[in-house]
Formats: sequence, C-alpha cells, structure tokens
Amino acid sequence: MNGVILIRKEKDFTSFDVVAVVRKLTGQKKVGHTGTLDPNATGVLPVLLGTATKAQDIIPCHDKKYRADFRFGIATDTLDIWGEVLEQKPANVTADEIEKTLRCFRGEIEQLPPMYSAVSVGGKRLYQYAREGKEVERRPRRVTIYSLELLSFDESTQSGTLDI
Repeated sequence: MNGVILIRKEKDFTSFDVVAVVRKLTGQKKVGHTGTLDPNATGVLPVLLGTATKAQDIIPCHDKKYRADFRFGIATDTLDIWGEVLEQKPANVTADEIEKTLRCFRGEIEQLPPMYSAVSVGGKRLYQYAREGKEVERRPRRVTIYSLELLSFDESTQSGTLDI
C-alpha cells in the first residue's frame, strides 16, 4: 500500500505511537509521519505508507496551522500548561494590549526553540535533554508567521485562544 493517511492524533499519543498503530493495522513496515506532534497536542498527523515515505523530508517544509489556548499569570518549567507550576501571580492584560503585542510576531521573526520541543541538537531531541534536566545551546530560527489572530480572550480569567 502506498499513499498518505490523515490521522486525527489524540492527546497522550506520540507521533510514533500513531505510526506503530498504523503498522499493526496495515501489516506494512514502511510507515512514517511528516512531523512530530507533542504527546499533549491533538491535531492532524499525515502518515505516509510505502513509497510515499520518500516524501517525508520535503513535506515538513510546508506551512502549518495551529490553534492554541493560553492563560496569563502562570509560569511552568515546560512553558506549557502540562509542566510543573513554578510561579503564579495575578495578571491584568486587556484584549487591546494583546492585539498590539501580536503585531510584533507577524511576518518573519527569529524564534528560539524551547527545550521542550522536537528540534534535534546533536542527534537528540531537545525534549529528551529537558527530561534529563539538561539545557543545551539552541540557535534561533527564522520563521514566518503568516497569520496570528486573537480568536477569544476573557479578561476575568486572563485566558484566550489564538489562531496561528
């Protein structure tokens, strides 16, 4: 079997878990995916079968879209909601302030990959170093943010949703 299957990856599954399930269901050895999704992330994961796996290196270069929920006033060790809370303090941000700040992140920007990411350094994923309590030097990457929109924001809970 050759081709691409779009799979809705659920929370608590790694991208490799999805590949393993597809291998088992199809009985096929040549199976790959087009980009690592965090185990806590949900979303579409293109899975490649057979000769389609040859396209694996060129597919991640295409544009991606994310929807992210956020909340101000909390700092965690992983920079996301699943990490250990290091600090919690009251926040008083307005939707107008967020809109003004978002302007700085649209277009071509430099982005430093967080330690809890799938970026490889020295043949190892950054999240693997992070889980070992290690921090390694990372280089900023040039990325283009084509669209960054505030979909919702509740000033009373200081939480909202972005479409990126």
